[in-house]
This record gives sequence, structure tokens and C-alpha cells, in this order.
Amino acid sequence: MPNVIPTKGNLMSIKRSLTLAKMGYELMDRKRNILINEIMSLIERAGELQGRIDSTFKEAYADLQKANITLGIPGDVARMVPLDDSVSFRFRSIMGVEIPLVSASDEPPDLTYGFVFTNSALDSATISFNKVKQLTAELAELETTIYRLAFAIKKTQKRANALENIIIVNFNRDIKFITEALEEKEREEFVRLKVIKARS
Repeated sequence: MPNVIPTKGNLMSIKRSLTLAKMGYELMDRKRNILINEIMSLIERAGELQGRIDSTFKEAYADLQKANITLGIPGDVARMVPLDDSVSFRFRSIMGVEIPLVSASDEPPDLTYGFVFTNSALDSATISFNKVKQLTAELAELETTIYRLAFAIKKTQKRANALENIIIVNFNRDIKFITEALEEKEREEFVRLKVIKARS
């Protein structure tokens, strides 16, 4: 039995709350659908990007292997390469979900080593690994976005389910209880008035 006092004021209040709960459910449902559409397009892109990274890695390691074969392991050259800090982060929002924007410089790398003791295989390896860096930054952004969207979809689904299966159901039950109780009071009042009229 609902724990609510059957008055017209309570009935009106619960009907208003029910309307708001239904609107909230519709908004949650729309948000969930938008997030699902967004995540589906990203998953497709992530698969394609993963393939590009794999082929670029193979190319980069093949170039590095050629450089190692022709130059020996270029440890001295590796120490001459400066630290790369060209990866940057920003954030944007999709339906209240904070999504990272990762960008890596797409400029060709500066070849900081001398040309006397190196060859074109090392240059190719450097350029290929720079491409790998850019693609990896893009994939990191996509995978983080997919993860955050999936978490937001799960959270939105839980809230929508709570609204649909608990809150709206409880409001409907309370409305039915109050309506029946008020109708019963009206019938009793009607019968009482009839009895009083019959006696007079």
C-alpha cells in the first residue's frame, strides 16, 4: 500500500512529478541514442585506424632493421634525437561527456643527426616512427572517447531504467491509489447525503 495521503493536492503534485519523470526518461533515451550513434561511428574509425597503425609499425620496424643492418645499432644517433613534446590535449563535450582531443604535430621531424655516418634507411625509419606517433595519438583519442562514451551510455541506461521501471511505476501506483481513495470518499459522501436527505 502506497505511503501517501490521498488528497487532491497530493494527486496534483504526483501528476506533475510523473510528467517531469516521463520528460526525464525521454531525454535520457534521446541522450542514450545519440551517444550510441556516436560510439558506433567511432568504433568503425578505430578499427580502420588500428589497421593503419599496424602497417605503419611494420614499415617503421622494417626501415629500422635496414638502418641497423647498414649502420649497426645507431645508439649514438638515438642520443642525438631531442625529446618530443609535440603531443597536446584539449577537451570537448558530447552530451555532457568530456572527450579528449589529442593532437600530435604532423610536421616532418627535424633530422638532428649528421649525414656523414647515417643513410636514407635511418631517415625513413625516423619519418615512419613519426607517422606512428601521430596515428597512435589519434588512436588514443578515439579509444578514450569510446571508453568514456560507453561508460556514459551505461550510466544513462541505468538512470533511464530507474525512471521507467521504478519512479514512473511508483507514481502511477500512487495516482491510482489516490484516485480510487478519492472516488471512494465521494461515493461515501454521496451515500451519506442521500441518507440525510431521506431522513429529512
